[in-house]
Amino acid sequence: MGENHERQFTEMLERDRHLAAMVYDRVKAYGDETAFRHKRDGAWRAITWNELGRLMRSVSAALVDMGVKPGESVGIFSGNRPEWHIADLATLSVRGVTVPVYGTNSAREAEYIVRDAGISVLFAGNREQYEKALSCMGNGSPLRHIVVFDGDVAVDRERGAVNFDELVKPGRELSNGAELDARLASASYDDLATIIYTSGTTGDPKGVMLTHKNFFAMMYATGRYYQRPSKGGHSLCFLPLSHVFERAWSYGVMQYGMVNSYCPDPKLILEYFAEARPMYMTSVPRLWEKIYATIFERLQAASPRKKRLFMWAVETGKRHRSLRDAGARVPAGLALRHFFADRLVLRKLRAVVGGRPVSYNVGGAAFSAEINEFFNGVGITLAQGYGLTEAFPISVSSPEVGIRYGACGRIVPLMQVRISDEGEIQVKGPAVMSGYYNKPEATAAVFTRDGWFKTGDVGHVDSDGYVRITERIKDLIITSGGKNIAPQQIETLVGEDLYIEQIAVIGDGRNYISALVVPSFEALEPYARSAGIPFERPGDLIDRPEIIEFYRQRIEERTRDLGQVEKIKRFTLMAVPFSQENGEITPTMKIKRKVIEKKYGDVIDAMYRDA
Repeated sequence: MGENHERQFTEMLERDRHLAAMVYDRVKAYGDETAFRHKRDGAWRAITWNELGRLMRSVSAALVDMGVKPGESVGIFSGNRPEWHIADLATLSVRGVTVPVYGTNSAREAEYIVRDAGISVLFAGNREQYEKALSCMGNGSPLRHIVVFDGDVAVDRERGAVNFDELVKPGRELSNGAELDARLASASYDDLATIIYTSGTTGDPKGVMLTHKNFFAMMYATGRYYQRPSKGGHSLCFLPLSHVFERAWSYGVMQYGMVNSYCPDPKLILEYFAEARPMYMTSVPRLWEKIYATIFERLQAASPRKKRLFMWAVETGKRHRSLRDAGARVPAGLALRHFFADRLVLRKLRAVVGGRPVSYNVGGAAFSAEINEFFNGVGITLAQGYGLTEAFPISVSSPEVGIRYGACGRIVPLMQVRISDEGEIQVKGPAVMSGYYNKPEATAAVFTRDGWFKTGDVGHVDSDGYVRITERIKDLIITSGGKNIAPQQIETLVGEDLYIEQIAVIGDGRNYISALVVPSFEALEPYARSAGIPFERPGDLIDRPEIIEFYRQRIEERTRDLGQVEKIKRFTLMAVPFSQENGEITPTMKIKRKVIEKKYGDVIDAMYRDA
């Protein structure tokens, strides 16, 4: 007889009740054990559960002093750091609503969120974010107070700014005690926990409203798919906490009593892999694509003997993993070969991520089955999942339920999935948002009349319950010949290349597919020097015939298995990367195709002249 997920989820809600109450329960349970780890001034520092509880209480008291009322929005404009979670949990403790702002957002993007969500208090991470926050004040703005995490930032007190350190001075946690206790006692899992503004590729961001119950449903769904992590586990907070993926996972880390280490900048990931040595984390395909490409690029310089050893070890790892995942017996000969393959090669590859991976979640974009199989074969378990801010997660993979390369995992407990007549994935369940903030018409547009959320993704569920995504409805390219092309598939294939940083596929209403390609100059410059190609500045390389031919060959190799109508016929190398500042990509690095097509119209038109 199967598990009664509805009953077990209800028991979780009754036990944990509210995210802040859940964390305070863990404070009592784990005391002086480590909750968070972070680097400051080059050294790792720990925050115990008891310290976390005191800091939460202090900031909660300060928020009450600032006039934050139940249901009022408090923003966090910062990269990943312990203070992010402290501010978030303190806001939830006073029954406030946390509104994240991506640390990379422009002042204009931040101001839109401040005004739309009615943010009265905004936590800012560093000097740059503080200065942007200041520009959000005045002219009818709801913003009254700014709290800056970095202690060395001089703040303008007359404008309501203060440093975070002042909020957490010893003894502050003792103030407003009766009010804080009353608010937390009245808190419910039906309270609104957050408004997350989606980084949409078209139009203004929409604020996704998620309750505490929504987050508990996310935690329940993913927790059922893993051997229950324990307080001995270590997770790396890598993806932005402004994103639902990292946010929900981190709540789960706290629920299980694990240690959370913070990576403040994605560019530092290899350093943090080596030092934090995470057992768990969330990630995006781009991270693994780049690591994979770097490994194989370096392999090219190895001797023939080392190449053969490497490939033998990897193939041995894949065979061993496939049998183990299938629950099949591993023959003694293969087990012995795997022992030596691991000693000679595989464990060195695992050392790249710190040497003790248990399971790393991957999502947010299409992921190559080949790359996924490679890492799982060497013992770095990459578990692909699928979900949206509005409905997260829909499906997940894990070693416990099986990993099927090219699929997004199995449908999670409590989530219902159906496929519309048009092939769209539609979902229903307790993790689905309540709606878009202040946008009833937009909310109505994404729900069917019978209450199912329309994901906008085309896909299917196979006979074993694995979800497979084929295309994004809004992102489809329809050529002048009437062919439907999914650009993300092409961008994923080509973007895996070490020498390519970004790619935007073009072709809507055109007679063939073209692309704007931003080289990875970090990789291209050494190549150019070794090939004797002269240049003064990196941008000089994009017009060199040898470089253009180099990229043509790499693109053709990457897309060799695509149909003729899907192949890139022409491309242009770009000297300047697409940026969020210029409105060309979202905070989650998704291409804003319409913006790029308009901005680079002349460059694109040139690729279709005389065609």
